[in-house]
Amino acid sequence: MVIHMNDSQLTTLDQIRDFLAGASAMVFTQKSDDAARYRFIAAVLTRFRYAALGRADKGLIRRYLMQLTGYSRAQTARLVRAFRKVGVLAQRYAAPTAGFRRKFTPEDVRLLAEVDTLHGTLSGPATRVLLERAVSVYGDGRFQRLAGISVAHLYNLRQLTAYRRVRRHWTKTRPTPVAIGIRKPPCPEGRPGFIRIDSVHQGDQDGLKGVYHINAVDTVTQWQLVATCERISEAYLLPVLKALLDGFPFEILGFHADNGSEYINHRVAAMLTKLNAEFTKSRPRHCNDNALAESKNGAVVRKHLGYDHIPQRFATEVNAFCAGYLNPYINFHRPCFFAVRVNRGQTGIK
Repeated sequence: MVIHMNDSQLTTLDQIRDFLAGASAMVFTQKSDDAARYRFIAAVLTRFRYAALGRADKGLIRRYLMQLTGYSRAQTARLVRAFRKVGVLAQRYAAPTAGFRRKFTPEDVRLLAEVDTLHGTLSGPATRVLLERAVSVYGDGRFQRLAGISVAHLYNLRQLTAYRRVRRHWTKTRPTPVAIGIRKPPCPEGRPGFIRIDSVHQGDQDGLKGVYHINAVDTVTQWQLVATCERISEAYLLPVLKALLDGFPFEILGFHADNGSEYINHRVAAMLTKLNAEFTKSRPRHCNDNALAESKNGAVVRKHLGYDHIPQRFATEVNAFCAGYLNPYINFHRPCFFAVRVNRGQTGIK
């Protein structure tokens, strides 16, 4: 902010103090011109003989200049110091008239995209070597500017819209490794106690989640227990999961789940560590690792509890039904016979 003002009436330091206190008869106008503000500062410093003033009076003049010019205290001090050193104040900078020129043209960006397409988007240092060799070894003048590009600016060019119109590079999502559980199928070796577990969601309705069923099956004996919880967060799942594991009539030796976060977490791992049970999880592209539990989801859970939405507020009642009626039925009373084809000639049956 530059101030043009009629300050001829201010000739003494007392008048300056009155002005700063709010009692002044000056008239001034404001314009955005740094050169005018520099001239005003130089005129004030000359009129009041700033160099001969005492420390307190110098501070008074600087405050006066700060209020009228809008400069900060540091900028005002720099300008006063520059005036005392050379006797004049002048701008030492100028805004560019034609703007900043780009060193690399759209044609260079297109050439970079072609190089990345041919070589599979190498790293920045490797790509820069290719650009340098295109000029120094093969004499290709098209790469003259790109041969001197820095690695950092090469990555900047790859982010431009002109580059992406020519070259699109897609990468696969990189999985985040989780150091909980072992990626392998359970190996019971004929021993009971190796549990496979999965979750079954009882549908949504009007944006509201239903209850969640926890389906656990022993690999060898096929002993199966179903429990129900309101949600699969730690606060709701862990008590139900602990009661479910305690309901098996044998020691838990192994616990296998898919890669869902409701089971692959530190709280479940700590609970299994106390049971001294092996914690395994399904492998990528091995859909049969947890197929036993998933097959029971449809053959037992969906068959007896259906697909309709069950509100979460009924989780306690459904869990009591599973513990008191469903689990005894599927383990003791449900017929599990299968037809077997027998060759009569081998058995002597006529």
